Amino acid sequence: MSDPAEIYARLTTELERKTPLAVATVVSGDPLGAKLLVLPDEILGSLGSPALDAAAIADARAQLEAERSITRTYSGPEGEVDVFLQVFPTPPTLLIFGAVHVAQPLSVFAKHLGFEVIVSDARTKLATEERFPDVDRIIQAWPDEALADLPVAPNWYIAILTHDPKFDEPALIGALETPARYIGAVGSRKTNIDRRRRLTEAGVSPEDLARVRGPIGLDIGASTPAEMAVSILGEIIAERHGRTGAALTGKAGPIRGDAEPVAAR
Repeated sequence: MSDPAEIYARLTTELERKTPLAVATVVSGDPLGAKLLVLPDEILGSLGSPALDAAAIADARAQLEAERSITRTYSGPEGEVDVFLQVFPTPPTLLIFGAVHVAQPLSVFAKHLGFEVIVSDARTKLATEERFPDVDRIIQAWPDEALADLPVAPNWYIAILTHDPKFDEPALIGALETPARYIGAVGSRKTNIDRRRRLTEAGVSPEDLARVRGPIGLDIGASTPAEMAVSILGEIIAERHGRTGAALTGKAGPIRGDAEPVAAR
């Protein structure tokens, strides 16, 4: 086993670098307190046996992708052990196609929620620092060009707001080739029906089309750009935490955080 001080020092360094990682800790059973640091290309420490390490590493990577810390029970060399899998994913990223009015409050609200925000639009008069002073990156390019330059990951969320087929359909086709957790497209119900028909004719599969949230956002009666931004972010947050976005009144279970319960193994 690696020295706990070594694991802690490496953990601190990698967190400062914003490296996605997970820490597995035995919180009940033997060896109590044993730690395993799961890095993208490296493992430090041990929980006491190769089999237990392998199971915890696989689950830690899955939970890291899901962005959810969890406690799991495993069979260890000396009996059952409870292992806390604490994940430290990279910040979620919101990629906005279309530097339109709704994109402005959407980018501001998303930054307040801890998202890294990228705004992309080929219309250079719209995609400017003056209109989006606080975003992490502005890309003045067509959607296919922008996506070719972006490392879209499972904790990315894509909002397509252009409301113009020559922009939003290439953005959708490109987005569906990525592992992004959320893909939403603005437009009326008729617009989305017509868009789905054209995408089907272009060869997009029903399984891929099912990934698209369109019309984008939750049903809260949003009409202003700020209200629409709240509607979109509400749907993104619900997707991120595995929730439905329905009212809490009359619901059972925890009202904050992830819906997934502590699992046993």
